[in-house]
Amino acid sequence: MKKLLLASFAIIAISIASNAQGGFRLGIKGGFNMNQIEGQSFDNGFTYGYHLGGFAEIDFTKKFGIQPEVLFNQTNTKVASGFSSLYPGITNPNMSDNVTLNYLSIPILLRYNLGGMFSLVAGPQFGILINKNDNLLQNGQSAFANGDFGMVGGLQVNLKVLRIYGRYNIGLKNINDIGQQDKWTNQQIQLGVGIKL
Repeated sequence: MKKLLLASFAIIAISIASNAQGGFRLGIKGGFNMNQIEGQSFDNGFTYGYHLGGFAEIDFTKKFGIQPEVLFNQTNTKVASGFSSLYPGITNPNMSDNVTLNYLSIPILLRYNLGGMFSLVAGPQFGILINKNDNLLQNGQSAFANGDFGMVGGLQVNLKVLRIYGRYNIGLKNINDIGQQDKWTNQQIQLGVGIKL
């Protein structure tokens, strides 16, 4: 499934790029995340992680284009003190309070150039969970769903070779793979820098 998704993404990006009239650029990017998992099983407040990856800028006109990306995206959070009482009998007594989730994130963003050096970006983001964080439940069961889906919106500053950006990502999918008594969704603020190659 993961290979099929990535192959489909590559084919779509190449076909769009070949028809793009305004330009095609590639780059690398990285930055830090402030993230939290919404739900009563987790502590309120943001913790820190990071993201690294690559992007393409495909312009259709001077104003509009798309910006597909592939990112390694880290989410850190802490389990709330009542986690064991919500899931009695399946919670690992030796679990750590800290949870780290690593995603392969694929945002496909519509880019609108405001003029000058500013752009607005918005669109869907698909996430594939790379690690399962098996220490939360007994017998190595998975607490989190294999994938995530959300929406991204943000502002980007375009300098000659630099891209400086801030974004807000909101998860729309329940990533709780244990049961339906508590909905878990990702929220993330990203700040970073990209370099056009």
